[in-house]
Amino acid sequence: MTIKDLMAQTQAEVGKVVLGQQQVVEQVVTAMLAGGHVLLEGVPGVAKTLLSRAVAHCVGAEFRRVQCTPDLMPSDVTGTNVFDLQSRTFRLVKGPVFTNVLLVDEINRTPPKTQSALLQAMQERCVTMDGVDYALSEPFFVVATQNPIEYEGTYPLPEAQLDRFLMKVRVGYPEAGQENEILKLYVRGADPQDLVAAGVEPVIGPDQLEDARRELAGQTVRDEMITYVADLARRTRESPRTILGASPRAAVALMRCAQVRAAVQGRTFVIPDDVQDMAHPVLRHRIILRPEAEIEGLTAEGLIDGVISAVPVPR
Repeated sequence: MTIKDLMAQTQAEVGKVVLGQQQVVEQVVTAMLAGGHVLLEGVPGVAKTLLSRAVAHCVGAEFRRVQCTPDLMPSDVTGTNVFDLQSRTFRLVKGPVFTNVLLVDEINRTPPKTQSALLQAMQERCVTMDGVDYALSEPFFVVATQNPIEYEGTYPLPEAQLDRFLMKVRVGYPEAGQENEILKLYVRGADPQDLVAAGVEPVIGPDQLEDARRELAGQTVRDEMITYVADLARRTRESPRTILGASPRAAVALMRCAQVRAAVQGRTFVIPDDVQDMAHPVLRHRIILRPEAEIEGLTAEGLIDGVISAVPVPR
């Protein structure tokens, strides 16, 4: 199955229970194919959790969830070694991080010590307990959620944690017609939480997902496109209006996502439109503006638009 077919079928299956979020589904699947992780930002009630479960179901992946609270401990995420009285040895009790798709719900409600427990898992695909490294399952994909308007009792994610997310995807409200369809689903007695009863079927399995990722190796990326991506990242760092811009890791992420978008469009080569389409979700959470720029009303989105307009497009 090609990446183009995978994306189309996944959007169709997820669309049976999550209406009006086609672009969000595309960006989440893009991040999964690119081998990264996603931070979903949206107000309560816009189906962030349901969307995550549905995507995991579509790729036949094991799904586990962590509900973040202020008293959540690192061992609640990674697991711990427990002494077995019968064998008189320690045995590993694995935490929810040992899965394929991990939903970290309301990640900014848990303290930094627990947030940092995810850093190694997200970057190195392993966790260390008592000096021993334990490899995680492949594929391993983290979907974290946060509420953009609630700040009381929260712990803002540090820059190092944010940079581990390939994309920050904003989940908005559905359009009027789509919201009407959501209400009709419930009037008919449908239960979107029951994915099997809703008719959501797996599209591929974890092994086939790895095959789809390998398809990206056949993408043609010209030197001009590589320079274009590097220039975009560099301009965000050189801007006098930013404290922190896109790092080389961000440039790699942008190129990888552009390759996936090209494949979704049915092409074997990357064009500037692919890069520009992925720039906002890949870069928006990696840019920190100066206070005076924020006072003037500038946002990370606006700065990205300005950089895209300023950098010459390769032809």
